[in-house]
Amino acid sequence: MSDIIERLKDIYDKYNSLSEKLADPAVIADAQEWARLAKDQAELTEPAAKYSEYAEVERQMNEAEAAAKSESDPEMRQLLNDEVYACKARLEKLREEIKIILLPKDKNDERDCVMEIRAGAGGEEAALFAYELYRMYINYCERHRLKIEEVDKNETELGGIKEVVLNISGKGAYKQLKFESGVHRVQRVPETESQGRIHTSTATVAVLPQAEDVEVEIRDEDIRVDVYRSSGAGGQKVNKTETAIRITHFPTGIVVTCQDERSQLKNKDKAFKVLRSRLYDYYNSRNQSEHDARRKSLVGRGDRSERIRTYNFPQGRVTDHRIGLSLYSLDSFIMGDIDEMIQALAVAERENALAGEEN
Repeated sequence: MSDIIERLKDIYDKYNSLSEKLADPAVIADAQEWARLAKDQAELTEPAAKYSEYAEVERQMNEAEAAAKSESDPEMRQLLNDEVYACKARLEKLREEIKIILLPKDKNDERDCVMEIRAGAGGEEAALFAYELYRMYINYCERHRLKIEEVDKNETELGGIKEVVLNISGKGAYKQLKFESGVHRVQRVPETESQGRIHTSTATVAVLPQAEDVEVEIRDEDIRVDVYRSSGAGGQKVNKTETAIRITHFPTGIVVTCQDERSQLKNKDKAFKVLRSRLYDYYNSRNQSEHDARRKSLVGRGDRSERIRTYNFPQGRVTDHRIGLSLYSLDSFIMGDIDEMIQALAVAERENALAGEEN
């Protein structure tokens, strides 16, 4: 544990060093450099504060321990020993908190994200389930003040969704939604089922961190941009002007479409955001096979046997199979009240990371 405290002290010293630099008139005069250093310091604020707290509790413990050894009054000595025990318990708790703080952070956690929802196995029932997931995430984002931009939506005549692509922005958008990637399975009696039989259908969800312009180079010669008239289910929402955008990236074969806006320029901007995110995901994989495996781990094949989560309507239960957690609050869950599940997944990720550090 001493090595961990030493690491924390180094961070504390670096934090104080950055404070001195930020007070330097020459740095203050350079707005760009000041902003860069301020950002670096902000990332160290929590561990620096935790070290300061640890050092103070350790100081109080040492003083109480020394005083207890020289104290002749039994009652006062007992009080000092009680303080020593309390400090030791607090230090033990702080050590666990420090382990968590020093875990490697996902560099994408604070990014905006792109969410893709697609109907899987199950025909129209799968499309209706995809729409319910879409509404679930819309409600969740609204509750957490995350901004949602629709990029593309392919609806069915009965009100379902074949696929929808969303840009989601706001503090920690990717961090909040990254665990939703995978195959979602629903078990229920469809409204069209006359004999009351339970059907199983799926929808796939992929959540990708949004890339900055400077992180992904998109060369003009590597893409083709097509414009066409947008359309909706049953020929609805047809535009007489060509505002819909399709971007094809030749080196990877990635195709992105956007027809949500009436402005061709806005559609193009949204489509490029999605393309950058998909390319960021693509190029951050070391080779094509790794990319395919990661993509498969995100969205699977949409088979009924593959799932990260099951929504069982007859029992009012939602179960996440990755952590074995079942919640009997499906009605509120499907309306966007998914915080308990997301927090449980975050805790499980942290515990797995801690176990990996200890091994």
